[in-house]
Amino acid sequence: MRTSHIAFLGPALGAAILCITSQFISSPAHAEDSDRALLATFCASANIKGSTCTRAKSYPGGRACDVKLTKEHYAGRFLAAGSALLVVNYESECEPHATDFGGVALFEHDGKATRFLRFLPGAQGHDCIVVAKDAQQDVLVCTVGHMGQGILESAVARMEFSSKPGKRIEITPDFLLRAEDAVSAYGANVVTCNEGPKYFGLSNLAAGPRRNTVAVDVDYADDEIIRTACGAGFPKSKELYYDLQAGEAFVPEGSERKKRFIIDLVTGKAAPAN
Repeated sequence: MRTSHIAFLGPALGAAILCITSQFISSPAHAEDSDRALLATFCASANIKGSTCTRAKSYPGGRACDVKLTKEHYAGRFLAAGSALLVVNYESECEPHATDFGGVALFEHDGKATRFLRFLPGAQGHDCIVVAKDAQQDVLVCTVGHMGQGILESAVARMEFSSKPGKRIEITPDFLLRAEDAVSAYGANVVTCNEGPKYFGLSNLAAGPRRNTVAVDVDYADDEIIRTACGAGFPKSKELYYDLQAGEAFVPEGSERKKRFIIDLVTGKAAPAN
């Protein structure tokens, strides 16, 4: 489920950003009103239609682009210094497949007003969670992914916020755990026999059991599955579209394991939960 998250925030910060986020967990009518207020920070009122601006101001490249805000809104103090930030995913017909047809609209809230900062095409994450890094700063952790030629690449990423010259803020994903699902491309996933576990899919991202951790369900081939695939092998599907290279083997869909993994945000290490 894609929704707005405010987690592990202190009382002062929670109060400061409540007025820009509470409407996203109320009725659809209130959500539309809040979208209009956000759109008004970069769009003329005549160009606002529901959750869409038909001609956004200051769009990268000086283009006349539409921007449709999605229901994914994430608020927190993502920089050590400065006001609370609001990250809102958007869709745009101006954006190609390479940027997954959209990006992030970034806003700042100083406790009194919400100010539009910039558009960041291609910077969107999904099913994100906000966790506390410490008493002063929050961390935004998201699932990111991209489909190309039938191969779905996905990852759990810590979204790194940084201040640049000219008061610009950039968002860069720091990949913590990566997966690749090739079933749509090859008819089955592929493992390399002399390598360790291979991750195929990631889902159900949530806060972890300890501070500075997150948890995620992982579909993967462990050592036992890889030994089976590279030895006697699994029953062959009639629909395989990939010529195996030396030292590779197929793992048919449904033969993988699924387990909850814990990712430590400080060390970046991921391991199965006990």
